[in-house]
Amino acid sequence: MRVTLRGTSERAVVLEALRVRVTQRDAPVRGNVYGMSDGCGGALSPRHLAVDLDAPRPVARSVAGFDGVAGRPVPAVAFPYTVSVTDPEVLLVNARTAGCDCRWYLELEWSSGARSGTVRISDNGRPFRTSGTKGMPRYAYAATEHRWITSR
Repeated sequence: MRVTLRGTSERAVVLEALRVRVTQRDAPVRGNVYGMSDGCGGALSPRHLAVDLDAPRPVARSVAGFDGVAGRPVPAVAFPYTVSVTDPEVLLVNARTAGCDCRWYLELEWSSGARSGTVRISDNGRPFRTSGTKGMPRYAYAATEHRWITSR
């Protein structure tokens, strides 16, 4: 999931921490797995974060990534980050699970001067949903052929 963060003025906003909250765990959903093209990215290099939803207390941890536009590695950089209206940050959150159908959301803690707070990042007010796919049939879309193909 890609999250773009920026302030509303030139004043710096410090992004203190990103917390993961799992609200429900069920058995993984059964069915087919479809993978779409990764598509094109923007001009900002994202900060990469990994989340293991199978952990008893999932944590968003910073991991190294790769900026395909610039063609260079992106080092892992831990919180805090600073943003403003002219200096945004893009977080690329890779939340995975093997053993559950998880519903979850993120809480972003921030501060700016004497003000501070927590923003919930969700799917339009609902938790995100991520399900394990181990052992399921997989298909990828071959864009040049305009058809689905079996993938491994």
